[in-house]
Amino acid sequence: MTVKVGIIGSGFVGKLRAEAIFQDDRSHLVALSGRDPLKTTELANQYQAQVIPSWQELVAIPELDLVIICGINRDHGTMTEAALKANKHVVVEYPLALEPAQAARLIDLAEKKNLLLHVEHLELLGELHKALKENLPAIGNIFSARYRTINPQRPAPAKWTYSQAEFGFPLSGALSRLHRLTDLFGLVDAVSCRHRYWGEGDYYQACLCTAQLFFASGVMAEVTYGKGEVFWQEERNFEICGDRGVLSFVGEQGTLIRGEETTAINLGGRRGLFALDTKMVLDYLTTNQPLYTSAKASYYTLKVAEAAHQSALTGKTMIVSKSHV
Repeated sequence: MTVKVGIIGSGFVGKLRAEAIFQDDRSHLVALSGRDPLKTTELANQYQAQVIPSWQELVAIPELDLVIICGINRDHGTMTEAALKANKHVVVEYPLALEPAQAARLIDLAEKKNLLLHVEHLELLGELHKALKENLPAIGNIFSARYRTINPQRPAPAKWTYSQAEFGFPLSGALSRLHRLTDLFGLVDAVSCRHRYWGEGDYYQACLCTAQLFFASGVMAEVTYGKGEVFWQEERNFEICGDRGVLSFVGEQGTLIRGEETTAINLGGRRGLFALDTKMVLDYLTTNQPLYTSAKASYYTLKVAEAAHQSALTGKTMIVSKSHV
């Protein structure tokens, strides 16, 4: 079986997906569509693929088996729905949609049509997440976690990642920050959140969002996501506290602390994860090998993100549904 693939998006992620598809003998890159005609043409020529003027025309190509969506967050839901209705398997970057209700409808549609709907969550494949899961038993009963990512950018780029309409609420657009926690700690009882934007017009100059998550397991976690011109130091810190020790990760360096004992945890780089995700999708489609995550799990985290959004808007702590569906 050769999986015939079309890709929507010719940016950074689209290029990595195209390379992965091209290098796997089980797949053939048929078509590309992107917002930038020059970039799209260059990428298509590199991998001998057709350039399709619009994503609507791409999903309608009869011979395609799989559509990979690497467009802006705002359009994920609309593109996914069109591809599923055209009877295509779908791989889409997170979030599946900006609204949980739309995401739920798409999952139902894929199930009714017996089609793959895979929402990429590379954070679960990376060395950090593997190290977390491997070392969690060493710190006993976990009671708190703190996850902080800050990305200074000066000047802030005038692009969709700095648009409220196109990127979405910060913790929805950057869903991996919450999904890592729900994968580790399970269901969330309640969320409290505050956020702030700097700048006016179509694109903001900076944003900051902090949420407190209260898990059914008893774990209390704080997540902070910030980017833009007001920040001066990059941060990527993750700390988990248990009654027998602490796991602390700063950038690519981790430490397990138990009493007077300190153990270094070295993490590998983050390269190759899109290729690994693509390989696993092809494994699923060709030999029915299980995937590492599910669209329903991503949807549940999107509900948590929406609860955080409502908390930020109202100033109230929001209760989260216990169900994954």
